[in-house]
Parts: sequence; C-alpha cells; structure tokens
Amino acid sequence: MCMAAKKKSSEILPKIFVLDTSVILYDHNAILNFDEHDVAIPITVLEELDNFKKGNDTLNFEAREFIRFIDKMSQGNSLNHWIALGNGSHSKFKVIMDESSKVDAEAIFNGKKADHKILNAAMHIQAEYPDRNVILVSKDVNLRLKARSLSLAAEDYETGKIKNVDGLYKGITFTELDDSAVIDSLHEKNIIPAKGILNGHANANHYYILKNHKSSILAYFNPTTNNLEKVEKRSAYGIKPKNAEQAFAMHALLNDNIKLVTIQGVAGTGKTLLALACALENRSMFRQIYLARPIIPLNNKDIGFLPGDIKAKINPYMEPLWDNLKFIQNQYSENAKESQRIKEMVENEKLLVTPLAYIRGRSLSNIMFIVDEAQNLTPLEIKTIITRAGEGTKIVFTGDINQIDTPYLDAQSNGLSYLIDRMRNQNLYAHTTLEKGERSELANLANELL
Repeated sequence: MCMAAKKKSSEILPKIFVLDTSVILYDHNAILNFDEHDVAIPITVLEELDNFKKGNDTLNFEAREFIRFIDKMSQGNSLNHWIALGNGSHSKFKVIMDESSKVDAEAIFNGKKADHKILNAAMHIQAEYPDRNVILVSKDVNLRLKARSLSLAAEDYETGKIKNVDGLYKGITFTELDDSAVIDSLHEKNIIPAKGILNGHANANHYYILKNHKSSILAYFNPTTNNLEKVEKRSAYGIKPKNAEQAFAMHALLNDNIKLVTIQGVAGTGKTLLALACALENRSMFRQIYLARPIIPLNNKDIGFLPGDIKAKINPYMEPLWDNLKFIQNQYSENAKESQRIKEMVENEKLLVTPLAYIRGRSLSNIMFIVDEAQNLTPLEIKTIITRAGEGTKIVFTGDINQIDTPYLDAQSNGLSYLIDRMRNQNLYAHTTLEKGERSELANLANELL
C-alpha cells in the first residue's frame, strides 16, 4: 500500500482513546463521550478503581458507578474483546489485559507505578493497531507529559471544560451614559424600563454600574419585568457592603426570587462573609442554614490519617467558616440578642457548619445552603448538589477559580467555572465577581504583588 493510501485509511478509521483512572474519577460516564471512536481501559485502571469503591466522597461514587457499568456491559462478553457501547453510535470498548510494551515505561521512568503500567498498556495497543490513532486521555498533566515523551499522543478530558476562562461571565457591567437623565430618573423612581438604555441583550439578574460625568447609580436588570431597578447598599446582620461589587452580591443573596447564586473572587473579597451574613439576615425564611465546604486533605491523604475523633479530624478544614461566623458575631457585644441568637442557632443546629460530604442523603428543602471553596468541586458534584434542592431552598456557591487544590481540576474544568458558564441568563440565577479585596491593605498588597 502506498503512503497516501495508508494515510487515507487511517483517517477514516475510528481513533482509540485510552482512559486513565483520573478521567473515570472525574466523570464515570466519560467512556460514553467519545462519539464514534473506540475506548480502551487498562486493567490497572480497574485495579486502581477498586481502591476507591468504598467511601462517601464523590470519587468513591464515580468509581462504583463505573464498575457497575463495566459489570453490566460485560454480561455474556469477554472484556478483552471489543464490546459495543450501545449508546447510539458505533463505538466500542475493551479492557487492555496485556500491559507489556517494547518501550517499557517502568524501565525508562525507573518505577513500578500504576501510571507507568497505563503508559505501557497504551503503547501496547498502539503497536497492536498501527493503522489507528491511539490517544491517552488523562486529567494528570504529568502523565500526559510522560506519554508525549514516549511519542504517545495524550490529551486532557475536555467534556465539561470552559473554552475561554478569561471571558467567563462576570455578572457586572460598567456602562458610561451620555447624560444623567437615566440616572436621575432611576434615583427618583427606583424602577425604570430597560428598553433603549442597555446596549444589546441583557442577561437575567445582571448588575450595572451606570455612570456619567456628573453622577452614578447601581442597578440590576429584572428579567421578569424587563426593568432596571436601583440597587441600594443595605446591610445584613451587621455587615455592610464596602464597594459596588459587594452591594450587588448582597442584593442577589437577599433576593427571594433568585434561588441560585455564585460569587467568584480572590481571597479577601468577602465572598463567604457576605453569604453567611445574608443567610443570617434571612434566617426566618429557612428551616436550616448549611455552611459547607469540600475537604481537600494535605498531601492527598484521607482524613483518617489524622489523630482524634471525626470532629477533631474535620475541624481544621472547617476553621475558616467558623472564623467568618465569629467575625459576624463580634459585630455585637457578647450579651446582645444578635450574638446570642447565633450561639443558639449553632447549638440547635439551625446553623450547621459541616464538610460537604456530610450533606449527602439529607433533604435540601427550605434550606439556605452555602458551599464554600466550590472551585474544588467537579461539574458533576455541582450538579448533584443543585439537583437535590427542594422547595424553598436557596443555594450559594463561592470560590476562586484560580485557587484550586484538587489535583485534576483547573480554571477551565472545575465545577464553579462550569456552573457560571452554563447558568448565565437564567431567571433563577445571579452571579457576581468580586475583584476588590476588603480584608486589609496588607492582604490587597499581597494579591497584587505576590
């Protein structure tokens, strides 16, 4: 066969994507997301998943769901032969049982690691199917680099990734007006029709800083009435907004018609503090207030390695949440009714500070649910939380998409970015980006220069 004919043949054959364990733990449905192409799973991946199947974290759920899927698909079939996925396409999958390779990754990288076995499996199937494009798919950047050093094509798992994170929706627009008539009218009436004022389409619950050379005003677009409404700087449980961004965030948090709020911003911008203060302000509307965050153990070790009972194990991870609560409490004297009320809410579990994993299985009806550090969640985890919302529940996600502690997530693939990108312009949703730090001059200086 001539080279031109061989090239043409390889282009029409489906590719073979070899999935790393990290991809399965990110999305157990990943095997179904490669269109008409085939998917191969190294046997080492199944062995690694076996170590994750017990537990209550999302990783454990993902491992169990994938194992169940493989078990179902293998009924009456041999896993080391191609099996049709049956997802409306011609794609197939198999388990790579032979992880021997002419080029031995274990010898080259001097280590008998699972990653090296997966590399060998990918190179084995590449040698077995020389006329097809074989691509290793992994969320592990280092594994992708190792694969490419062995002349093996490697890609990140793209499903759920935001293409342009720099253009991620901010929720706030600064608009310069030619004269002050609109601003004066909004100051006087508080509500004016938005038609003819805003340039182009206005996203639902979008916030505006309207300004001309004489005056300015804060406003938001009400998607139900198609009006611009004045945003007042109001306080919540002793906490007052220090800038326009915080005023917008508090408006969204206190708005009964908005059931889902995201607040994105760097450390010190007040994301968690504002959310908690507004939850306390509106406490009578909810059966309980949950303040939760995912636990990201140091050195990727399970919290079982830490000494003490379960409360002692998780307290270090929850301390930032308690700090915000104490800050609000300290706005009042110790004997003030507001301070005593917070104490009673904690004692009676009306206000619950807890790891996110401990929320699983609980009813989310009539709950104010604040999820801190949401950038450390996957898109599936975000979806799982929101789809549990019952009547009367409001959910708030706060985080900084550039400060991710989970190894296989980044600014493009984390759940917070995914949520902001997908939910914009929904009537039940509002988003604000906080850019101005208000913690202290020192904290601001560190964010700017370090």
